[in-house]
Amino acid sequence: MCGIVGYTGPRQAYPVVLKGLKRLEYRGYDSSGVALLHNGKLSVHKKKGKVADLEEEMIGKDLTAQIAIGHTRWATHGEPSDRNAHPHLSASGKLAMIHNGIIENYALIKQELSNKGYTFHSDTDTEVLLNFIEDIQQNNNCSLEEAIRIALKRVTGAYCILLVHQDNPDTIIAARKGSPLVIGIGKGEHFLASDASPFIEYTKEVVYVNDYELAIVKPDELILKNLGNEKVTPYIQQLDIELAAIEKGGYDHFMLKEIFEQPSTIYDCLRGRLDASAGTITMSGISEHIEQLKNAPRIMIIACGTSWHAGLVAEYMIEELCRIPVEVEYASEFRYRNPIVNKGDVIIAISQSGETADTIVALEKAKENGAFIFGVVNAVGSSIARISHAGAYTHAGPEIGVASTKAFTGQLAVLCMMALKIGMKKGTISEERYKKLLVELSDVPEKVASILKNADEIKTIAEKYKDANDFLFLGRGYNFPVALEGALKLKEISYIHAEGYPAAEMKHGPIALVDDTLPVVFIATKDSYHEKVVSNMQEIKARKGMIISIITDGDTVSPGLSNDYFSIPEADEIVAPILSVVPLQLLAYYVGILKGIDVDKPRNLAKSVTVE
Repeated sequence: MCGIVGYTGPRQAYPVVLKGLKRLEYRGYDSSGVALLHNGKLSVHKKKGKVADLEEEMIGKDLTAQIAIGHTRWATHGEPSDRNAHPHLSASGKLAMIHNGIIENYALIKQELSNKGYTFHSDTDTEVLLNFIEDIQQNNNCSLEEAIRIALKRVTGAYCILLVHQDNPDTIIAARKGSPLVIGIGKGEHFLASDASPFIEYTKEVVYVNDYELAIVKPDELILKNLGNEKVTPYIQQLDIELAAIEKGGYDHFMLKEIFEQPSTIYDCLRGRLDASAGTITMSGISEHIEQLKNAPRIMIIACGTSWHAGLVAEYMIEELCRIPVEVEYASEFRYRNPIVNKGDVIIAISQSGETADTIVALEKAKENGAFIFGVVNAVGSSIARISHAGAYTHAGPEIGVASTKAFTGQLAVLCMMALKIGMKKGTISEERYKKLLVELSDVPEKVASILKNADEIKTIAEKYKDANDFLFLGRGYNFPVALEGALKLKEISYIHAEGYPAAEMKHGPIALVDDTLPVVFIATKDSYHEKVVSNMQEIKARKGMIISIITDGDTVSPGLSNDYFSIPEADEIVAPILSVVPLQLLAYYVGILKGIDVDKPRNLAKSVTVE
């Protein structure tokens, strides 16, 4: 959830950390703060609100420092406020810490410390953990490193922590479990962050820290240890992202940029994998485990939010093309409901960040039961990528906007290729159908580009309906999950209440909501359900609902039933969701900006949900 940044080296640390916080603000923007260390003097500055509020607060202050840590917060324990913002200072004032995660047993530790006379100045679990570490150090007369190790063996929950001590003027100590940490390696300097975006202009060499590892970071030295105090050899990797990928590039918002990037990101996802002319799909993660995948007694897809909607589309794809039973689970429910997972079951985990806490725990549980784990993630080197036995990256590039757009269409492209490859190897799809779908899928980037050329039509529709209190999104078959995704996007970005339903289910309750003030969005593309969807549209029209429809080019029936409509290129129903979701992304975006909302940072949300 939260974003963390650290720097130690010869540069002035504050500008590096501040820029890093701005790039990580998509992970949380309730409050932010920095701790600066210079000549044995430790100072902490923090402010409720966005990073810009902190920056303004710092004007005129002495910001000299060669070591600094910074934090941008998505609130868990304690409301957004100055006092709950990170970094926190220990009771002695010598130790500062930032934290991403949740310490589940903080209340018990807090009571122990209170009994010893400690007082707390915030409502956070972070301040409790910090003072617990300092208490261990003082009472055991041990090093800070050893005190951290002892404390972390006692706590339960998720964490990524960075600490600085005024008596160690060039050292940052960090540790992680369940929350991401990447260290950038420069020449005589090191960078620490939740992801690589804060430092990609300084270095392309990175180390992804694993769970239960502790890092002692100095300008010219990086030491990794496990909690048993054994040294671990850092595995240095090369970043393949460029600075331009995390900048707006002339767009008003990251969300709009990422919507318009989809022709190229979908192409990048397909490139090197799909060759329609040769009739081949090359995916090593599939090929190397094809027997396990095609003979799976069942497939379980685990995801959250938008990725869960991608999983629902994949359920339709895999069952139709591969004839394997598929279940789609919310990771947050799967991890607690004692599910039946057997050896030989295949678990597909879908996550943009690869750090979704509920999904990670669910995977660990399934892995213990002998399931085969296949990860579909966007972030290279992420936790889910490392937990999985095999996987496929979506290659969508960094997604900064909190509401997922290009990651979703990338996930659908990967999942479609998976289903096609497994189905062909299993013999459950004809060669003719297989080759036709390869051509259909390869045409998607160009078709998405044609949709985006007409984005102003969606803006006109958004202006007409921006003041509605509620929306209903309806679809059938492959487009039912698209209806769910369209409703979610509108809720996230415009704060308008919206619900997605299978179109036929509206008669079983939701139709009671229909009147002449309710916009009803139909995903009514040409497919095997089209005639049924048209009948559903007539039922809404008879009750004076306002119909907005997403239709296929050449449809002469749906426009006559619609108050407004938007037409997209014709496509096979298996591929169509990658197209039909794009106008819904635009609708949410334009309604949001017309209502004056910061669509890149919608209230109460964060990009990567790394806590329960």
